[in-house]
Amino acid sequence: MTITRIFDLLPHYAASFKPKDDALACKEDGIWKKYSIGHYIQMADNITSGLIALGVRKGDKIATITNNRPEWNFLDMAIMQAGAIHVPVYPTISQSDYQYIFCHAEVKYVFVAGEELARRIQEVTRNCPSVKEIFTFKYRDGFRDIYDVAELGQSNPEPELVESVKNSIDTSDLATIIYTSGTTGSPKGVMLSHKNIISNFTAVSYIPTFGEEGKALSFLPLCHIYERMLNYLYQYLGISIYYAESLATITENIKEIRPDMMCCVPRLLEKIYDKIQATGRKQKGIKKAIFFWAVNLALHYDVQGRNNPWYKLKHLIADRLIYNKWREALGGNFKIIVSGGASIQPRLVRTFRAAGLPIYEGYGLTETSPVVAVTSTDPNGIKVGTVGPPLRGVEVKIADDGEILARGPGIMLGYFKDEKLTSEVIDSDGWFHTGDIGMFEKEGQLRITGRKKEIFKTSLGKYIAPELLENKIKESPFIDNIMVVGENQKFAAALVVPDFNHLRSWCKIKEIEYTTDAGMVADQRIRARLMKVIDLYNKEFGATEQIKKVEFMNSEWSTSSGELTPTLKLRRSVINEKYRQQIEKLFT
Repeated sequence: MTITRIFDLLPHYAASFKPKDDALACKEDGIWKKYSIGHYIQMADNITSGLIALGVRKGDKIATITNNRPEWNFLDMAIMQAGAIHVPVYPTISQSDYQYIFCHAEVKYVFVAGEELARRIQEVTRNCPSVKEIFTFKYRDGFRDIYDVAELGQSNPEPELVESVKNSIDTSDLATIIYTSGTTGSPKGVMLSHKNIISNFTAVSYIPTFGEEGKALSFLPLCHIYERMLNYLYQYLGISIYYAESLATITENIKEIRPDMMCCVPRLLEKIYDKIQATGRKQKGIKKAIFFWAVNLALHYDVQGRNNPWYKLKHLIADRLIYNKWREALGGNFKIIVSGGASIQPRLVRTFRAAGLPIYEGYGLTETSPVVAVTSTDPNGIKVGTVGPPLRGVEVKIADDGEILARGPGIMLGYFKDEKLTSEVIDSDGWFHTGDIGMFEKEGQLRITGRKKEIFKTSLGKYIAPELLENKIKESPFIDNIMVVGENQKFAAALVVPDFNHLRSWCKIKEIEYTTDAGMVADQRIRARLMKVIDLYNKEFGATEQIKKVEFMNSEWSTSSGELTPTLKLRRSVINEKYRQQIEKLFT
């Protein structure tokens, strides 16, 4: 059947694939709880009737704040079947951002996970008159839950009315408003239609090399369009979706379900790589030598398959001795690992692909639904250091100033209640101005070289693209994060967050007593070792790009402490303000 509205995925799934008990699954009380497509459809239909019985009408806004779970899907489909607009919100944003979003979107109902969060939202919504009630996903004292809504719908079925509402929804109608976390100012409400999102997941549907027999692990937030689009892709292909318990349990969950696919951000792959390295450092003698021989061999792997016979022989030996153990530690069944949200280090792509763990890198924005370009199995579909060729059906060109422009069916309808800002990013010819700087390789792959607004000029008139320098320096296992600064200054400097886990391991080898993170950052021996890293990479930079001064941070940056967005990008304005004294110190 033709899918023109996102909720058409449900009858498509039921008609196209064999019955299975794990269309959706999550872990509760130590047991994987599974849901068939029949259960999924019944719950979505009951909740749709329940929402209509509550007075939800076409165009109303309903917000969700939750971790990934099967119930998110039940509600997501029900909201759209009722003609309402789904406004998914991150669980980790500030009270002021919650209030802004609820009031700006004129949210009617809110569904939240957890009693503590429900109480917080209850306080916020006192200043948002549009919000009529807060529901939870499980029973919480004082709140009705999603199952109460389903029971309401089951007790008040109006199939003719529901069908009439569904038939009134067009493919170009607004399906969701996603408020981008942003790095400055108030969140922006990105309006995406059914057609926007459907065009994206159907365009990437040829990339997975498996079908309904496969399993996908989902752990990135479903409130982000990246994971959400893939969540629809899995349903479009009949792939079972297993929701991880948390970031802390990902490795355990992978071993349990042995997934064929997952998507992640580069930071997770960096952590996995660091664990692999740490395992090798624990080895002794010949085992340790063989381990790091294999690691070094992987760094020279040609991902396009142009390895010479001698390399292939060595690779075969390394695979039998080392790489197969890496695969087994990650479930032993991965066919695709998609990396997005930020640039991934080339060494990670080579290493994981050499070990039989195919990394696919994608690029896009919330405003583009999201994929603009992606690694694929097409000829010239992959090149290390690029994000692959433009997605089928998407036009991409480079403006005179180097900015990446995109045009196609995935471009958003606009920013909610902000025609002025919409006109600033979508020109009269329909080109969306991404704000990213890039270039095309001769074979057609897109290479991202920086963020337009992040490029700054020193007082000597030299331009610096900080992200390029940061990504290079983060290749070192000693560096967890870094932000390059120096706008209108004579030179570039940086705030550097050491990788404290790696530092502990290094100190143990060097027989240096590890006290506290702050204590080690103040230790001159540690500072000298970290500066060696900076000096090493400085040799690869131009004279005006080199990091002349460094301030080492004594604690990690995170989403909870405010330095990182939910997709683990730097909040540069927040960091600039929070560490203003340290930055000033670098230039005085």
